[in-house]
Amino acid sequence: RMTYRTDIQVRFNDTDMLGHLNNTAYALYAEQARVMFFHALGMEKITLILAHISLDFRKQVTFGDDVYVETTVEKIGNSSVTLLQAIFANNTLAVETKSVVVLFDYDAQKPKKIPDELRRGLGVYV
Repeated sequence: RMTYRTDIQVRFNDTDMLGHLNNTAYALYAEQARVMFFHALGMEKITLILAHISLDFRKQVTFGDDVYVETTVEKIGNSSVTLLQAIFANNTLAVETKSVVVLFDYDAQKPKKIPDELRRGLGVYV
């Protein structure tokens, strides 16, 4: 299974008074990695809606750590994709995330089928 890596620049305002990464920052890092992942697959205009996200914390991260996100695909549905993301700090697993995103037609206000070309691109990461 291939993984897609997104390097993250940890900002000082992502941390608390002790220099630990705030819990909400991990969801933002996962989002940034999702957007970059779909851009790399040729989706210039992101038309996704986040339907689910879960985060399992494994290790504290502090300001100055080298942080990156690895993204893989767990499942491709008709209009949804389940992503697994691992957030690493200094090459050690810090957070595991699982998210479900739905390809969405904003004009019609309903999910839309994943195009075959995108499905093939996603398949490399399953």
